Amino acid sequence: MVPAMSLNTLACKAPIPHEPERGAEAAALFGRAPENVSALIAGVAGCSPYLRGLIGREAEWLANVLDTDPDQVLADILAAVRRDSIDILGRDLRQAKRRLALYTALADCGGVWPLGKVTNALTDLADFAVQATLDALLAAELARGKLPGCTEADLATACGMVVLAMGKMGAGELNYSSDIDLIVLFDEARHAERDFDDIRERFIRVTRRMAKILSDVTGDGYVFRTDLRLRPDPSVTPVCLSMGAAERYYESVGRTWERAAYIKARPCAGDLAAGWAFLDTLRPFVWRKHLDYAAIQDAHDMRLRIREHKGLGGRITLPGHNMKLGRGGIREIEFFTQTRQIIAGGRDPDLRSRETLAGLDMLAAKGWISPLVAETLAAAYIAHRTTEHRIQMLADAQTHDLPGAGDPMLRLAHFCGFPTLAAFQGDLIPRLEKVHELTESFFAPEAGAASEDMPDITPAMRSTIDKWRSLPALRTARANEIFRRLLPVILKQVLKTANPEETLNQFDGFLGGLPAGVQLFSLFEANPQLVELLVDICGSAPSLARYLSRNAQVFDGVIGGTFFQPLPSAGDMAQDLAARLDGIDDYETQLNTLRRWMKELHFRIGVLHLKGMIGSEQAGRHYADLAGAVLRALLRPVAAEFSRRHGAPPGRGAMVLGMGSLGAESLTATSDLDVIVIYDADGAEKSDGKRPLPVTTYYARLTQALVTALTSQMAEGRLYEVDMRLRPSGRKGPVATPLSGFMNYQRSEAWTWEHLALTRARAIAGPRALCDAIETFRRELIAAPREAAKILTDTAEMRDRLSDAADRSRVGDIWEAKLGPGRMLDIELLAQAAALLTGSPERAVAAQLDGGIRLGWYDEAGAAMLRDAYARLSRMQQIGRLMVEGRLDPAEIGRGGCKLLLAETGAASLAELETELAGAQVQVAGMIDAILGRKPQ
Repeated sequence: MVPAMSLNTLACKAPIPHEPERGAEAAALFGRAPENVSALIAGVAGCSPYLRGLIGREAEWLANVLDTDPDQVLADILAAVRRDSIDILGRDLRQAKRRLALYTALADCGGVWPLGKVTNALTDLADFAVQATLDALLAAELARGKLPGCTEADLATACGMVVLAMGKMGAGELNYSSDIDLIVLFDEARHAERDFDDIRERFIRVTRRMAKILSDVTGDGYVFRTDLRLRPDPSVTPVCLSMGAAERYYESVGRTWERAAYIKARPCAGDLAAGWAFLDTLRPFVWRKHLDYAAIQDAHDMRLRIREHKGLGGRITLPGHNMKLGRGGIREIEFFTQTRQIIAGGRDPDLRSRETLAGLDMLAAKGWISPLVAETLAAAYIAHRTTEHRIQMLADAQTHDLPGAGDPMLRLAHFCGFPTLAAFQGDLIPRLEKVHELTESFFAPEAGAASEDMPDITPAMRSTIDKWRSLPALRTARANEIFRRLLPVILKQVLKTANPEETLNQFDGFLGGLPAGVQLFSLFEANPQLVELLVDICGSAPSLARYLSRNAQVFDGVIGGTFFQPLPSAGDMAQDLAARLDGIDDYETQLNTLRRWMKELHFRIGVLHLKGMIGSEQAGRHYADLAGAVLRALLRPVAAEFSRRHGAPPGRGAMVLGMGSLGAESLTATSDLDVIVIYDADGAEKSDGKRPLPVTTYYARLTQALVTALTSQMAEGRLYEVDMRLRPSGRKGPVATPLSGFMNYQRSEAWTWEHLALTRARAIAGPRALCDAIETFRRELIAAPREAAKILTDTAEMRDRLSDAADRSRVGDIWEAKLGPGRMLDIELLAQAAALLTGSPERAVAAQLDGGIRLGWYDEAGAAMLRDAYARLSRMQQIGRLMVEGRLDPAEIGRGGCKLLLAETGAASLAELETELAGAQVQVAGMIDAILGRKPQ
């Protein structure tokens, strides 16, 4: 039976023979071939003198494979290559190339194979040829005793040599007459230091001979023109480099175009495992951890240099137009795709595809380009590459230029399946123009507003702007150039705010805090909506603006499309964070990844609160959920890193108990974390690692490692400040507390204030069984019978001590939400005492206050008054911590901040709010005084 996909069974519309007589003559070589195959061969031979020659030379072989499955044909072509000697190998590789060139031309033109199959087949041959040649040359060198320290066994991994396929070969996209771009490296760690020079010399010799064997044109043709110039600094470096030397080059002076080149890099021959490991070391060079919009300008500059060097500027005219480098050509689509990948691929590994079409599909799937743009460019890419193949099939020339007008262009039109030149031009010109339009709008959008477009501003604003020339963010010419284009956009947004001069002053603080500007300004230029967001923040939350100047990378998260959608739940946060950390083995990278994730979500919570999309209570819960997700995720790598040296945690492990606002799930934008670490050795005396430790030492050091991981300043900043003073015995006690010791202390030694604090405690991270045990104990302890008089007396004494220790200036400030009579801390103490005396496990203040009703301290109206007062103060604290770093002062937060403060508290004016605060504080303080001073019946 004839295979379903053989050439003999194709149903094609053959190319129109440009020279019908010669085409028919070539087709006649196949005797009784099916009519459609004869038409195909006649059409191909009639259009391409080169293919006509191949048909004549390989007629017998071609006749024998017409009925064979195409995949089997490819396998047989490669299997026929003999390796008896280097000379025989060279001849057989040329025969393989010749036959594959003929077969792919027929399969391509006949519609048997789509573009991807054609390019993959050509790439497979290139991989095979490079590997076979490298194997033969290394075997010859080893036989001559020229590879010191190497044996026959080392040949399986090419003695540490690896060939990286770059460009179209790396992506599996070789065109019909492609040269192949290779970078050849060797793993110096495989060889003794004393052998380094000799080994390097031999590898350089092998590389040169390999390139010569593949490239030389003989009577049998050539295999592949080979280009080794993509290696680091090719004018001064040898053709084969050590991996260490290459890595040092890219780390120190690697350029954007080299980053783009490595998107498509792939080990194709030699020690493939070492090649993949090398590419993994370059991942931080190629894929930056933040959105890299500065790459747009780099890529655009490179496009302009290519146009200038090749003389490819000006309008599109078909005769002589370069389908690869010219306007609207293949390289435009590749540059567009690769630059988009470079921008976001560091944050999203899914975008790191080597193949152009797959890259476009993924960019659309992830929302970086529209599906219509992806479909348009993908269709143009396939059509462009098909035209490119036909150009190269005409004479087996490495050219991308359309032929001249007249007969040559008509020949190409016929070869592409168009009956007339007009039809060909009518298809090609609009396609080129559309590609140019789409790519040019990305790389070179309309120039920013010129100086005459600057809006009118006040002298004070002009004075502020004039000072910016000396800022670190504007110290480079490139940063100044981008910022000059941005400035009118910024000022127009500033002028829309309630107090432009005030907003500009806050923007001045943001700009002055930036260490550099190119990346961020490029991000703003490509995403003008970020300028609007930044100006909005400067106008209403100066503290958040200053936070941004220190953590500008959080703007990356705004671009993703989900930034203004509802915030994730605690479970979703944990799942997302686990996915991001999955597969990262390096401890420092894990900690920095965690920091990036935390800061982006922290910023997102703040912005949504600032814009009124969530309220203060929701913000407090989300901040607490975020901290919980961080602690749970962080405990695992910290424990794993510690266990590597000292063994797994003895017994049941350790857990983190959240206290204060963390336990009550009501953190603010600037909260530190109050925690206690509790462990259960479960009878174990020491760990079982390489360097075992007694359990007390083990868990003390593990806790210190956790605190360090939270608080250390790293490349991505720090996570949280940590307060552990609520642990048993406070600062005098061990940083990690054994479970039995914690229970015994709470039962027999703890002060009343420590039990009050325990009413808000919540298990945050650690083994589920241990967390459940702590929660069960907490509930039992709180439910235990207590002497009401002692609780009230101790609470009153605690209240007095806190009052004595408070900063008098803060207590006397009407805008202070936390400290002082009738304020948050006062109400919290009362609520905790009520929870303790009623045995309530509730942690939230509003729920704890219900206990006071059952105790007869106040009625429902009194409880509502306390809840309302606490809610108002809590909202004021939440918004104040978001807007300013120190005390809340309406005179310093500007009109935008005051408007937000009033919206949160429900007051009509600052005067009304001040009156309400003063009245409520007197009323609350009086009620608490009465309760704590009342003797129980």
